[in-house]
Order: sequence, then structure tokens, then C-alpha cells
Amino acid sequence: MDDAFWLRYLRAHADPRTRALHAAGTLTATAVAAAALAKRDLRLAGAALACGYGPAWFAHAFIERNKPETFSAPFRSLAGDYRMCFAMLTGAIDGELTRAGVSALR
Repeated sequence: MDDAFWLRYLRAHADPRTRALHAAGTLTATAVAAAALAKRDLRLAGAALACGYGPAWFAHAFIERNKPETFSAPFRSLAGDYRMCFAMLTGAIDGELTRAGVSALR
């Protein structure tokens, strides 16, 4: 993922509540998708999509009030979700937000 997209992605996720909903959705969707693969269950695959997109789209609509990057760059957006989750889990998110010009405590 190019740095310009990553910084734009972070600016679109400026509110910590949005980042929290994205992380919860991404991690839950990953677990449900793994179960779907293990069980070869299409219903679980659909549930994984709902778990991932539901909280994220809610956050964009009602917290950030912006359009999700998913609509314009679905694969880069998915990579951004995982990168943001990893940064949150490792404590690197504050530095990345600073690079993007976003206050971590907004």
C-alpha cells in the first residue's frame, strides 16, 4: 500500500470510536471467515462480511460522516483495515496518526 493512500485512510478514520469499531469488525470478521473456511459454510462467509462491513460502515455514516474508502479502493481499504488493526495492537497507531496529521485523542 502506498504511503499517500495510507495517510488518507488514517485521516478518514480520525475518530477513535471509528478505529475501535473497525478493529472490532475486522478481527471478528477474520475469526468468522476462518470458521467459514474450516467448515466450508457459505452462511458463515456471509456473516464474516456483515461482521466486517457493518461496524465500519456504521462508523463512517454516523461518526466520521464520510464515505468509506471501500467504495473507491476495496483491496487497499482491506489492507488498510489490517494495517490499522496491527498498528493499534502494537501501539504504533499514535505515531502513524501523527504522520497523517490526526490527533490520537481527537
